[in-house]
Amino acid sequence: MPHVLAKLKNVPLEIIKDILEKDKAFHASQGMYLEYLWQNADDENEVQFLFRIDNIDKTKTVIYKLHSEALAQDPKANLPEMTYLK
Repeated sequence: MPHVLAKLKNVPLEIIKDILEKDKAFHASQGMYLEYLWQNADDENEVQFLFRIDNIDKTKTVIYKLHSEALAQDPKANLPEMTYLK
């Protein structure tokens, strides 16, 4: 089962938790299912979250589109670093 691990800095855990909960239905419609959310024990400014995904290529396409749109609106947007796992 493929997964995608996201690493995001400078966003408090509670805020990202709220965002992920709000976006849960959208993520599921794209074949992305949140499994874990962690705060880095060595860096309180970093959170990581793991999605189980249906298809790596589809997820890459969706994330690329979303990140491109965010950067078009704000070239300095704080976006997560994505690692795709199979």
